Amino acid sequence: AMSVIGDRRSREQKAKQEREKELAKVMIKKEDLELIMTEMEISRAAAERSLREHMGNVVEALITLTN
Repeated sequence: AMSVIGDRRSREQKAKQEREKELAKVMIKKEDLELIMTEMEISRAAAERSLREHMGNVVEALITLTN
């Protein structure tokens, strides 16, 4: 039972690392990042994360942050 839990955790961790690698590849514009930071009054890290999750699309990122 313990090995099943350990295997599942390692798979989840690996999937999470792969997701982070994919997000890191997404190019974002400095202007878009600054726009989200000032308009939504959120940290640089949160704004960058939102932009990367939406593949650099500032409109989709803002819509998600306002909902």
